[in-house]
Amino acid sequence: MEILIKNKKVNFLYIILEKIEAGISLKGTEVKSLKARNASIPDAFIRFKNGEAFLRNVHINTFKEGTYNNHEPLRERRLLLHKKEIEKLRKKVDEKGLTVVPTKIYVNNKNIIKVEIALVKGKNVQDKRHTLAERDQKRDVERALKKGF
Repeated sequence: MEILIKNKKVNFLYIILEKIEAGISLKGTEVKSLKARNASIPDAFIRFKNGEAFLRNVHINTFKEGTYNNHEPLRERRLLLHKKEIEKLRKKVDEKGLTVVPTKIYVNNKNIIKVEIALVKGKNVQDKRHTLAERDQKRDVERALKKGF
C-alpha cells in the first residue's frame, strides 16, 4: 500500500470512532495528479445526497500535461460504497452529530486508488491540550533513548 495523501489534522481535531475503506470515482487527469501527490485534503469532508456519498473540498491540482479536458480542482467526487454502509454512516451523522472525514488517499495492492474515511467526533480544547502533552512526552522519551539514558 502506497500512501499518496495523508490528512495530518484529523488526529488532532477529532476523536476517530470508526474507519472505512472506500473507492473513489476519478477522471484520468485526477489519477495522474494524485499519483504525483499534487493534492490536499485537510478541509475535506463527506456529504450525503440522494443515497450517495460525495467527497467535498479535496483540492487535486490540474495535471500539467493535461489538455482542454483537464478536471476542476475542487469538484465533488463520488465515493464507491455499499448502500448499507452509506445508510449506516448517514444515520450516525444525523442522529449523533458526528462527521465523516477522509484520513488518507492511497493506492492498494491492485493499483486502485482508495480513500480511508473515518467517522469522527470533534475534540474540545482540553482534549487537544492532552494530545499536545502526550506528543511532547513521546518526543522527550525518544530523545532520552537516543542519547542513551
